[in-house]
Formats: sequence, structure tokens, C-alpha cells
Amino acid sequence: MRFTRLIMVISLAVAILLPLSSYAQLDAASLARAQREQQRQGFGTDNSMGMNGLPGMGQDMMGEEGMEGEQADSTEKEKRFRRPLESYYFSDTVRALPNWKWHIDRYYNRVNIEPLDTTLADWRIDYVFYRKGVGDMALGGLGQSSQAVNWFDRSQDRDFSFARSYDAYTARLENVPFYNAKKPLTNMMYLESGQKRYREEHFELVHSQNINPSTSANVVYKARSTMGRYDWQRTKNHALSVAVAHTGKRYSVHAAYMNNTITTRENGGVVGEWAIADTTFEMPSGVPMRLAKAEAHNHYRNHALVLKQAFAIPLERVTDYDFSIADLSAIYVGHQLEYNTWSKVYTDKRATYSNERGEYDEETGKWIRVDGLEYYEDWFITPETTRDSISERLLSNKLFVQIQPWDRNGIVSTIDAGIGYDIHTYSYLRLKDYISGKMTKDKRHSWYIYGSTGGKIKRYADWGVNAKYHPSGYRGGDLSVGADITLRAFIREHPLILSGKFRQELRSPGYWQENLFSNHYTWFNSFSKESETRFEVNFAVPDIALELGFWQGVMGNMLYYGNDSRVAQHAGTVSLTSLYARKDFRIKGLHLDHRALVQFSSNESVLPVPLLSAYLSYYYEFWVVRDVLRVQIGLDGRFNTAYYAPSYNPALSVFFNQREVKVGNYPYIDAFVSAKWKRMRILLKFQHLNQNLFGNGEYFQVARYPLNPRMFKFGISWSFYD
Repeated sequence: MRFTRLIMVISLAVAILLPLSSYAQLDAASLARAQREQQRQGFGTDNSMGMNGLPGMGQDMMGEEGMEGEQADSTEKEKRFRRPLESYYFSDTVRALPNWKWHIDRYYNRVNIEPLDTTLADWRIDYVFYRKGVGDMALGGLGQSSQAVNWFDRSQDRDFSFARSYDAYTARLENVPFYNAKKPLTNMMYLESGQKRYREEHFELVHSQNINPSTSANVVYKARSTMGRYDWQRTKNHALSVAVAHTGKRYSVHAAYMNNTITTRENGGVVGEWAIADTTFEMPSGVPMRLAKAEAHNHYRNHALVLKQAFAIPLERVTDYDFSIADLSAIYVGHQLEYNTWSKVYTDKRATYSNERGEYDEETGKWIRVDGLEYYEDWFITPETTRDSISERLLSNKLFVQIQPWDRNGIVSTIDAGIGYDIHTYSYLRLKDYISGKMTKDKRHSWYIYGSTGGKIKRYADWGVNAKYHPSGYRGGDLSVGADITLRAFIREHPLILSGKFRQELRSPGYWQENLFSNHYTWFNSFSKESETRFEVNFAVPDIALELGFWQGVMGNMLYYGNDSRVAQHAGTVSLTSLYARKDFRIKGLHLDHRALVQFSSNESVLPVPLLSAYLSYYYEFWVVRDVLRVQIGLDGRFNTAYYAPSYNPALSVFFNQREVKVGNYPYIDAFVSAKWKRMRILLKFQHLNQNLFGNGEYFQVARYPLNPRMFKFGISWSFYD
């Protein structure tokens, strides 16, 4: 009896002293006591617990996202007890966060948790494709194509490869976010640069709201566009995702709709590097481009739906003391349905361009103008105009089971297995279709089995192995086997993390690498399967901002786009070795951030990479008004050594190898002032500060596609939590 009274006194004290939160989380013991005593009020979340259980989330993150609660009104009517978030996906550390987001795994009953980014950390890097490692190589403008400089970061996905160069912008199953927000969350961001005629604009809107502690919905809209500093460069890129998630104690469901629209004018790049390096034009729009008169366009559309469900069957009795079944033996069964359709339409008209330095006369020592040049050699269907239309549709069903022998944090945490069945439909116009008036549809069926297992040893080690195999049908014989391990040691609670990964793959060529009929390019190939063996080792000391990485890859029968933009297969092996280092120094308010990547390719004609790529950021960070206004002032710089960088083909929307011009040895420097005033972030940026000041003048990352000239940018981001 005394114990019961003591519990009631403690509960009353907690309700008075802590902020009332309708989404407050309870530990197992508190929940059990509350149910027995029929308490109707919630307990406050303990936000003081450490963040070590989730990489990248520390006490600073709590300060960025934390909100003050409201005191309970003693005159209010008693509220009905609301069940807290009991999902097995989230640990107590994660549940203690005010807000967080996650992504679902394409194959397994798992989620990948991330913190919300409202800090100044990468706010100054406004181009999203520059944020990982040393960044991407880009065509120049916002919303245009790019691909990772680090070859091991490039996607090997074969589905609709023509849109792969826009991965930095598109909403996909892998990057669609799901949120848990204890108060409604809204974030708006807007950045712009340049005069109206040449303006770049970047707008983002995120809104997330919980219906109850286990159910949430969100909308994410992103629009990036550029009017183009150069001739015929205008691009519009829109991405929308609408997602709903319910993560209950036994049943979970994730549903999302994704829509992507990309419209871009394709200028084909400059007629020659001299137009950028050796000649000064009054306006960048006067720089001659190879496809400007051809009025080339690309238009992409994408619609995708995903529905993923999982149901837990406990193998042990679930009592009132079991807050979550994450600590019990259980079996999870689930199903995932995915529908994804992409279409691409490329148009142009026949036109020529002139090159003022088309030929060099050795006798006179002067350049000779060459007229009547054409970008495309072939016009297979119509000789004056082009309208190439292709589309791809995927309908995928997966059934999966997950066995949890003991608990999700055990030495063997889960054993996963699944079977998938995909229907691929490829549509494009062949020559016979111009007679029949109907587009060819090629339907392929593939099925596969996959599985994985893994676990952890307390906080010191994580391990996992996985495999996927196509027994027969389309892509029959494809195999992927992988393993990973992470080891942690602690020196005075400061972690040292060593991780390793291995993957062996045998994969079929992509459909469009073997089948294509268009106005400028036609092929019907039969290639061998590609093979890849990949090793990766990473060492990190987060507390001193140190990261070291090593990759080794050996590729056999490698497919690539050659100098004529056609698909070729290398009969042999190509090896690639990559070394990555990141070290951020901090001397009081002075930050000296360094990222460097070294790559060695055994065959530069097949797999060209720069020997050295680097990103440096030097800035000073300080409080203007303590806990109110924080400011960064500094410089960002990017650089890579000269090499035969890939160029870009507009009709195919792919990067292809070339051996005509080298790109590199040019530092691209930005000056910036970024600030965080309460929940608002502000950016002032002077991009390409060093134009015409120093450097060789050849500011290219992709052959013949110049980066943006000097321009001023302004941006603002504002978060709301009510």
C-alpha cells in the first residue's frame, strides 16, 4: 500500500514538473506502472540520455531540434491515455529525440535512421551533388546532369539508366524520407542567384505531422531550375514525394508516391575550350555552343508508388512489461509492392555550328575557321528533325520473412530471406513502328531470391552477410554476394571505428545498352555479363573529425560508352584503387576542413578518373549573440588534376569517354557568409570568386561543359515546429 502511494506521489510530481507532451515516450517499467494504476497522463521524455547509439547525433543535434513544452493546465479535462511509440525499429535513444527521419530498405524489414539537418554544417554547400566526399562532376548549372567523381560512389543500377545522371535531384525509394515529429514540422528553403534573365532558383518545402505517436505523414517538394548563364541552358527540375508511415508494436506499413519532372535545354557544350580559356565575351550567353541552334530538348517524367507492410509474430508471450518486441524472439512476415514508370522524349532539329579555331595552319601559325559542323553524324529516321521517345515500366512484388532468434541487438539479430518477381516493360519506336503506328513493347520477367543475416556484440562489433541470385528468366544467373563488419574501440568513451566491406557481383547488361533505335543512335548488342569484385576499408575517429578510406575494385567485361558515344565492352579486367582522407582541424573558431581523393585506374581509356580530387573549406565560426545568432565566414575550394574527363551526350543522356581534351588543374573557389539565427539559416555566397583572377581559365569538370562564371547567391531556410 505504501509502495502504491509512493508511486502516485512520484507520478504527480513528474506531471507537474515536466512539460506535458502528448507524444511523450515511456520506458517499459513506467508504462506497466501507469497501466496498473490507470494513470492518464504521460511522462516527459528524458532528453538527457546520450546519443552514442546513433552515429551523427550528438548533444548539439538535440540543441538544434529541441522545443520547449507547455505546462499542464490543471483545469483541463483529463485526457485519455495514448499509446506511445512501441515500434521495434527504434531504440530508446532514437525515441528520445524530438524529431527524426528514416528511409526504408528496398529488400529487408529494416530502416535507416538519420538526424534532421538544421545546422550550419553543410548549409554553405548549396549544390546537393557536392556534399558527399569530394562531390560530383557536373555540367555546370543547377538541376543539370552530374556523376560522382569517386567511381565507387556511382550507381550501378540498370533500371532506366538514362535518368541516372539526375540521381542528385530525383525522389526515389532509397531517399524518400519518413518522419516522426512530436510537433508538426515545416521547413521552407529558398536560394537564388543572378539576374532574372540568368537566375538559378532552388526551393524546398517539407511538412511532416504525426497523427499519433506511431503514425505520421509528410510531403516533400523540391524545385531546382536555372535560366542558364550560357546559351540554351535552361533547366527545370521538380521532385515531389508524399509518404505515410505507421510503425506499430506488431504491424508496420510504409506507403509513398513519388513524382519527378525534368525539362532541360541541351546546348552540347562549347565549340572549343578556347571560347572559355582564351576569349573574353561581354556576356557568358555569347559563348558559342554546339547545339544551341538545334534547339535540343530533353523531357523526363516519372511516377512511382511503393507499399511495404510487415507483421510481427512473437515467439514468446508479450506481457505488459514488454514495451517493444525488439527484445523478444519473433518472426516478421511482409510484402512490398513497387510500381515505377519513366519516360524520356528527346527532340532537336538539324543545324550546324562554326568553330573559329576548327583547324590549325602550321605554315602560317594561325587558326582557321571551320563552318558547317554537325554534332550528330547519323540521322537514321528523319533527316531534318528528331523526336525520340522511350519509356520503361517496372512492377515489382516481394515477399519476405525475418527471423529474430533472440532480440534485435543480439549476436545474431535477424535472419532474413525473400523472393521477388519483377515485370519489366520497355517501350520505344522501331523502324517497323513508323509503318504500323504502334510503339514496340518488350516485356521481360525476372525472379530472384535473396537473404541476409547479421548481428552485433554489444557496442563493440556489428557484422552482416547478404546474397541475391536470379535462378532463371530475364537476368538469369545474376549474382550478388556481400559481407560487412564494423569494429569499435573506446578511449575514454571516444570511439574509434574500423569497418570493412566486400562485394562480388555478376550482372547482366542494362536493357538499353543492348537495345536502342533512335534517330541518332541505333544498336542491338549481345554483351557478356559484367563482373565486379570490390573491397572497402574505412577508419574513423568522429571526435577529431578524421576519416580514412580505401577501395579496391576489379571489373571484368566492363561496359562503357566510348568516344563515339556507343556502348562498348572491354574484353579483360580493369582495376581501380581509391584512397580517401578527411581531416577537419579546429583552432578555437577557425575551421580548416580537408577532403582528398586519390584514384588509380589500370586503363584510363575504359575507366578514366582524376589522380587527385580535393575539396577544402576554411572558415571562421563564432557567436554574434550567444545562443541566438551564429555566423560562418570563409572560402570553399575544389580542384582536380588534369585528365581525359568524360563528356556528355544529350540524345543518350549519358557520360561517355573521350580522348581529345584534358580537363582539370583549375581551382574553383567560393566565398561565403552563412548564419543561423534561432531557427532560420541565411546564406550569402560569391560563387567562382577567382574567375579571371588566377587559374588556367579552363573551368570545366566535364569535357566541353564549362562551370558557372562568377555569380552572387542568397538563400534562406526556416524551420517551424508548431
